Amino acid sequence: MKVETTKLDGVLLVTPQVFGDDRGFFMETYNQQKAEELGLPANFVQDNHSKSSKGVLRGLHYQSPQWQGKLVRTVQGEIFDVAVDIRAGSSTFGDWVGFYLNDENKQQLYVPEGFAHGFVVTSDTAEVVYKCTSLYEPSQEGSVLWNDPDIGIVWPTDAPLLSAKDQIGQRLQDLPTLSV
Repeated sequence: MKVETTKLDGVLLVTPQVFGDDRGFFMETYNQQKAEELGLPANFVQDNHSKSSKGVLRGLHYQSPQWQGKLVRTVQGEIFDVAVDIRAGSSTFGDWVGFYLNDENKQQLYVPEGFAHGFVVTSDTAEVVYKCTSLYEPSQEGSVLWNDPDIGIVWPTDAPLLSAKDQIGQRLQDLPTLSV
């Protein structure tokens, strides 16, 4: 497993070692001991799995004060996956990074606590799985507006398919003060 840092402190791009031959492939997607050695969280408490069609944008979601770190990967198809720093007082507050995760590169993105997370599907369909560092708490859920001009994410679509909740996300400037 190879872990690369990004321009946002704590957001990590993880590339697993893949063993492939004419029969298919094998890879280890998570190993607690290796994760700890490489600086990834070791205690995940919830796994999620979603399937979406091309153009569906999910996010930008966060949970506070019981923050969730997420280790995200695509098992089928491709997504453009985004993390946005929403930590009050952070020197990179409002900055974002985005990576294409797909079933070919098999990369994973670790989105730490204090970040909003979202993705848009760029293939016909995509199945996304992610591990979370804390349990989902509906009463603590929040959403940042996917196209907030103060963030300026360059999404690979101009007209995504959004849930009602994601259509009314908050602007970055209107978020409450969020501390991790």
